[in-house]
Amino acid sequence: MERKMFCFQCEQTAGCSACTGGAGVCGKKSDTAELQDKLTGALIGLARAVEGDESLATEMTDKLVVEGLFTTITNVNFNNDTITALTGQIQAEKERLVPNCSDCSSACGRSSNYDMKELWSANEDVRSLKSLILFGIRGMAAYAYHADVLGYRDAAVNKFFYKALWAIGMKDWGMEELLPIVMEVGEINLKCMALLDKANTETYGNPAPTEVSLTIEKGPFIVISGHDLYDLKQLLEQTEGKGINIYTHGEMLPAHAYPELKKYSHLKGNFGTAWQNQQKEFTDIPAPVLFTTNCLMPPKESYADRVFTTEVVSYPELIHIGENKDFTPVIEKALSLGGYPMDMHLTGINGGQRVMTGFAHNTVLSAADTVIKAVKSGDIKHFFLVGGCDGAKPGRNYYTEFVKQTPKDSIVLTLACGKYRFNDLNLGTIGELPRIMDMGQCNDAYSAIKVASALAEAFGCSVNDLPLSIILSWYEQKAVCVLLTLLHLGIKNILIGPSLPAFISPKVLNFLVENYNIALISTPEEDLKKMLG
Repeated sequence: MERKMFCFQCEQTAGCSACTGGAGVCGKKSDTAELQDKLTGALIGLARAVEGDESLATEMTDKLVVEGLFTTITNVNFNNDTITALTGQIQAEKERLVPNCSDCSSACGRSSNYDMKELWSANEDVRSLKSLILFGIRGMAAYAYHADVLGYRDAAVNKFFYKALWAIGMKDWGMEELLPIVMEVGEINLKCMALLDKANTETYGNPAPTEVSLTIEKGPFIVISGHDLYDLKQLLEQTEGKGINIYTHGEMLPAHAYPELKKYSHLKGNFGTAWQNQQKEFTDIPAPVLFTTNCLMPPKESYADRVFTTEVVSYPELIHIGENKDFTPVIEKALSLGGYPMDMHLTGINGGQRVMTGFAHNTVLSAADTVIKAVKSGDIKHFFLVGGCDGAKPGRNYYTEFVKQTPKDSIVLTLACGKYRFNDLNLGTIGELPRIMDMGQCNDAYSAIKVASALAEAFGCSVNDLPLSIILSWYEQKAVCVLLTLLHLGIKNILIGPSLPAFISPKVLNFLVENYNIALISTPEEDLKKMLG
């Protein structure tokens, strides 16, 4: 039977193999998947037009590459019209770089678009490595996009996107040529995460530990979801003094810790839990929801009339807020809906009514002496980094149970939306240090890396010799580039779950196991026993 689409870039992919029917598990239809493939093929054509001389690329060329990659991340864009329009812009930019060569029927092959069917039908090991590159740079592009919005760019990051896209289009490349590019994704993503960290902290200040309420106060409110702090800042400015409260959702939770955002008194708290619960949590919500990045699920009828998108997020028939960032339609919807008539005391997954965030590298390293002293005295015997994306697949309660069972003399570092499985638990403290420390969004894996590197330096050992265990949950492409960064740094013994990526072939998996001892999670009891000896 001829498949209507081929997509296996996220953790929920059908049958742990690939989505091939009329629609993907994420809700993306087959015609949308095909258009996204054409967009990706056009990006490869654009990279070919640059042909190793990235000086040809202008700032606009770079922006199109970043936006094009970001658009194809899971749960970002379900809108055929906007995908087609963006592909047209990429084609026009390619024509500008290589005039009269848009169809590229000449023998030179320069700037010809790539047919993604060649990738999906390639040898499984080649397909696996090229997929790691492609999905990795898609995730990295999201970070580059957020940094660029704040005016921060890194020439090395932008240059690498062309190199990676070029490699994906190379027909005769095998493992020997592709594997170094895979590892380079991790290296360049470290630069990209550092760039975004600098952009966020220089713009909004260093995050500080902050307690966040899960109660929704009566009256008009707006829920903002995603990762883009710039959008939140614009929304806070435009709603100030209008009697409208703002609540974060999903990966936007860490925004409460930034001084330049928390100074707004109407930034009240956090609504709901992780992204995959939105279709239940947003049912009949008396408020609008603004999606800024890849956290959107196809909205249900009960709340579709109050969902808005901005940036690269797009869904048919939803109102989109453009580059002018005029959130008037969102504000008017909030005022017309009116919010709840009384305070709503919501809770986290485990019944907690408040959560903590703000334990980024600046906060943790400022208490480095306290941490080091606690380790030397034996008060802290182990660190667990339990982070990554959440999702709907059964088995993710593993992370809740794992954290519950961690010893009382251990610290749990966490980041990304997987923390909603346990961030409302009260595990107590070790001295003045809370046992659960939320370091931020998925890109704040950079904070975890900085903390681990500082501890290794303090104890005169490698990160792999620290009493540190890394347990990751993955869902989409940003998790791929973060994992590749950890591998680039030589970090071993990482556990990943709830399942292994469908795009990892047995041979590539064997390479990762032999060189980095990557393993699939088993049970909390067994894994803790191995980690603690």
